[in-house]
Amino acid sequence: MFYNAIRRRPSMLGYDQSLVWTVLLLLAVGLVMVYSASIASAEVDKQIGFRSSYFLVRHCIFLGIGMSCALLAFQVPIRVWQQYAPYLFLLGAALLVLVLVPHIGKVVNGSRRWLNLFVVNFQPSEAMKFFAVLYAADYTVRKAAYMHSLVKGFFPMFLVMLFTGGLLLAEPDFGAFAVITAIAMGLLFLGGFDWRLFGGLIVMLVIGFVGIIVSSPYRMQRVIGFMDPFKDPYGKGYQLSHALIAFGRGKWFGVGLGGSVEKLSYLPEAHTDFLMAIIAEEFGFVGVALVVLLFAWLIYRAFAIGRQAAKLERYYAALVAQGIGIWLGVQSIINMGVNMGVLPTKGLTLPLLSFGGSGILANLVALAVLLRVDWENRQLMRGYTV
Repeated sequence: MFYNAIRRRPSMLGYDQSLVWTVLLLLAVGLVMVYSASIASAEVDKQIGFRSSYFLVRHCIFLGIGMSCALLAFQVPIRVWQQYAPYLFLLGAALLVLVLVPHIGKVVNGSRRWLNLFVVNFQPSEAMKFFAVLYAADYTVRKAAYMHSLVKGFFPMFLVMLFTGGLLLAEPDFGAFAVITAIAMGLLFLGGFDWRLFGGLIVMLVIGFVGIIVSSPYRMQRVIGFMDPFKDPYGKGYQLSHALIAFGRGKWFGVGLGGSVEKLSYLPEAHTDFLMAIIAEEFGFVGVALVVLLFAWLIYRAFAIGRQAAKLERYYAALVAQGIGIWLGVQSIINMGVNMGVLPTKGLTLPLLSFGGSGILANLVALAVLLRVDWENRQLMRGYTV
């Protein structure tokens, strides 16, 4: 019977080819640039045995694991993701609590963001972004009748986000907090939340973010350094000043693949948070523009798939697709803004490109769910059930 059902569905393999190719191109660019940006630092790092291909090999392993998990995630119907969304969100919150426990959470560069899994380090905040998309979409659908009420529509979500934000700020991970807040607020707005209340909440959020920055000397120093990095180029402005130098050296067409000077131990985190600066140095404006266009198309397709799902009255699937678009769009904009000196340093990687197993895994699983939304849309439009 199952075999006959498969034979009756010749369009089962239908998928958004442009989306898949865009993702594959971004992954390919990321693979090449992670190796280019990390080869020099890996060769002089005695802790990893002076192996130039250390980060390349690990990145390939992360890609393999991420794609395997993505294939599994694609098999899961969207209705199942909706059913388990609250439980996954609770799992993410538990992991955020666990990472704060001494001797369990690992401290790197003054931040306690990782769980040591012996072979690799896992960053719960990356998984939490995906869980936040699933939960916020489910909440918005369940509370659709109360989207014009501040108390019944917004306040419960506010409490949940407040708790999550408190855990993230305790690490501290201000960047992840900003992304998850954008996801929750964006999905509430797309779900029909009253625009006047939404405008007022945006003002309150801005005031809250300013308060968080002012109350923390650490964050305040980052903002001051971001405004004039060359005032203290060997102190708090060191990282950004070298990122800007990389952009300046790249000009229109760059210095060529492998020709970066800033990656020679001048620019810290060149293969993670500041990968875009190395792309700018080696491929110039053209390379940066290509990456921006690929991300723009990826986000456009996410929202287009969401709109199609909404037309089919699949409102949860629509919000999940658009929530993934918000997540990847906001995070990529923040990362690019930080690299170009438009925003203060946040510690956010560039989705699909930067080195980091947790981020790659979360991004690929999310995109597999996005492809599942598109696949189910196509099945319904052709008269099949999902």
